[in-house]
Amino acid sequence: MDAGGARSDLAAVSAEVSRTAVVAAPAEDVWSVLADFGDLARWVPEVDHSCLLRAGSPGIGTTRRVQVGRTTLLEAVRAWSPPAHLGYDITGLPPALRVVHNDWHLRPVEAGTEVTITTTVDAGPRPPQQLVARLVARRMATTSEKMLAGLAAALTTGDRTRA
Repeated sequence: MDAGGARSDLAAVSAEVSRTAVVAAPAEDVWSVLADFGDLARWVPEVDHSCLLRAGSPGIGTTRRVQVGRTTLLEAVRAWSPPAHLGYDITGLPPALRVVHNDWHLRPVEAGTEVTITTTVDAGPRPPQQLVARLVARRMATTSEKMLAGLAAALTTGDRTRA
């Protein structure tokens, strides 16, 4: 509930999509790759360049710049719970998208670590806006699958230079 007593529920107007993979590595190793927040370009082939905007210890508030072709994104950490949860807001997408964020959840399993990426997209409450959110979420799911594959490859080979 907000200060006026009205319920502000992002989930009611947003689209959400998750992708999961099991990575053959301990959660601490998976976390170490994710926690190197500015180094995304080393293990996600579609990313041309990534870097932190400010040096310092990673955590809530850390922001990276991500270059994918002509698109420049800023990703700001809003959830940081090692070695289980990393969440960040994504800006730089078309302005019709009000909120876009990713949440990575890590869970130890017998074969290594179950890694889930959940993308939430809010484009507004009206049906056409909700359709846009669902379409963008579906496209982001494809990106999440590529990120999971790159993460797994980086951890399997030990080579984090363009998995």
